[in-house]
Order: sequence, then C-alpha cells, then structure tokens
Amino acid sequence: MGHLDHATFGWLTPVLSYVMACTGAALGLRCTVRALGSTGRARRNWLLTAASAIGTGIWTMHFVAMLGFGVSGTAIRYDVPLTVLSLVVAVVVVSAGVFAVGYSRDRGRALLLGGLTTGLGVASMHYLGMAAVRLHGDVRYDPMLVGLSVLIAVVAATAALWAALNIRSPVAVTLASLVMGAAVSSMHYTGMFAVSVHVTPSGSPLPGATAMQFIFPLAVGLGSYLFLTSAFVALSPTAGEREASASAQRPVPGATR
Repeated sequence: MGHLDHATFGWLTPVLSYVMACTGAALGLRCTVRALGSTGRARRNWLLTAASAIGTGIWTMHFVAMLGFGVSGTAIRYDVPLTVLSLVVAVVVVSAGVFAVGYSRDRGRALLLGGLTTGLGVASMHYLGMAAVRLHGDVRYDPMLVGLSVLIAVVAATAALWAALNIRSPVAVTLASLVMGAAVSSMHYTGMFAVSVHVTPSGSPLPGATAMQFIFPLAVGLGSYLFLTSAFVALSPTAGEREASASAQRPVPGATR
C-alpha cells in the first residue's frame, strides 16, 4: 500500500486552499445578499455571480489542496476532461441551489432543497476530481468516511444558503464565510482520509497532465477571478446606496435655485 501525503508542501496548500474556500464563500454570500435586494435582470446577474463564485471557490479549494497530495511509489497525473467536468458540475449544481433560494417564495423548502442539491453537487465535484487522478495502482475508499464527507457537504451548503438568507451585515458575512470555508475544507480532507492506494509499480508513462502543468495554472486563473470579482463587488454601490444617491440628486419641491 502506498503512503499518502496530503501536505507535501507543508502547511502551504491546506492554508491556501482554506483561503480560497473562504474567499469564494464570502463573495457568494455578498452577491446573494445583493440579489435578494434586487429585482429582474439585476437579481439574475447577482445570483449568477454568486453561483460562479461559490462553485469556483470550492473547486479551487479542492485542487489547491490536491497540489499537496502525493503517493509514495507512483507519480500522479490528472485526466484533463474529467477535471474540467468537475468544475462545470460544481458551478452548475451550485447555481441550481442558489437560484432555488433566490427565486422561491417558500424559503424553508427552498433552503432544504437548495442545500441538498448544492451539497450533493459539492460532493460530486470532489469525487469527480478524484476520479480524474491517474496513478500506478488502485484507489479505494472507506464507505463510512465517504458518507460522512457527503453529509458534511450537505450541512455546509445548507448553512451557507441559510446565511445568505438571514445575514446582512459585512461582519456577519465575513464570519459566516470563515465557517463555510472550514466546513468545505473539512469535507475535502474527510474525503481524502477515506482514500487508500494499493500501488502497482510500473515503468509505463501515465496519461494526463501533471498538477503543475494543468491544475496550478487553472487554479491561479480562477483564484484571480475570485479576488478581482471580490474587489468589484466591494466597490459597487448597494441598492440602498444607489437609492440614497438618487434621492439626494432629486430637486426639493419648492426649493429656489
């Protein structure tokens, strides 16, 4: 059995992956709050941004953490189409959960449905990403830990959507995003601790791309998207600020020029 190392670069990848999860959660929550205060096209656009932020943050967290994953006795490669598919699944399923909350009139039912959908989507993204791993040997999973990781994903997603519905202040959103980042990271490492690898030594080349050839550049690009979008959201006025500005510019009845 190959020895698994989940932090070949020390604390760098776990800490950086947690930061990415928190950033995606914070941006997603802020955008959802903006969406719930908007109508029409603006609501749709804010929800799309929220879904892309949360989905991208979760995916980036997973694969930044995977940069630190190693197995003794074998190299590791990644199937590029499956890796990209895991990103698409993350964004699409998170979108379904966010839109369910953003447009449903029955918030309680939408919360449960959205949390379940989004949580299963997060778990699907994780295990699709693991299915993209190519190495010399067989990858096996502990069913109990797999089930626990899925449960954590569903609970984390439901908590995040609840926060989007009930939290408004920036400080509260920041605290909620820190908790959400911890939950997503816990889900990832619970899923990784479920893994065992039986290495079959071989000199044949592995198909796919190395983490540094594909995962690292894509993670950097998506991480840049998250930080730039966060800056845009932070600088864009809220609905209340726009209304106050418009009110200040209206002429006062009876006022003389």
